[in-house]
Amino acid sequence: MSILNILRYPDPRLHKVAKPVTVFDERIKTLVADMAETMYDAPGVGLAASQVDVHEQVIVIDTTEDRSELRAYINPEIIWASPEMKVYDEGCLSVPGVYDGVERHAEVKVRAFDADGKEFELQADGLLAVCIQHEMDHLKGKVFVEYLSPLKRNRIKAKMIKEERELARANKQRVGQR
Repeated sequence: MSILNILRYPDPRLHKVAKPVTVFDERIKTLVADMAETMYDAPGVGLAASQVDVHEQVIVIDTTEDRSELRAYINPEIIWASPEMKVYDEGCLSVPGVYDGVERHAEVKVRAFDADGKEFELQADGLLAVCIQHEMDHLKGKVFVEYLSPLKRNRIKAKMIKEERELARANKQRVGQR
């Protein structure tokens, strides 16, 4: 297993639409394991393959405190969503340090496949429902900040670009000191 590089907003690769997985093989199992290790290391509760520059419909989620319920959702689709909506404070591993309220369905029922290609359905509410919707947005090329006002989104974008420049400058200095 290895830790993968997480793309940072506003990287244009975050807006690529993911393709369905058609073959469930060792490559998919390795991708799921690497994504899980990356998510836990970050640390986060969900990660979409799009965030690690793999544009296939693969998500890993574990909302437990003790990291005991890792689940892969491959080719996920929401087959039911409650009419009730709730605003949740969301963050994202691709937009580190930024949290804001996003309105989502309070409950969803999702159909997906696990890493072995076995189909399952799951009804979720609370944090798990939010995570499923958030990560599925990534598969459609959408980042949670796109739900925010243009003013907030532009501020976040400017902040991320500035941080990226500062990181690049610091890395360049570190390499120059060797």
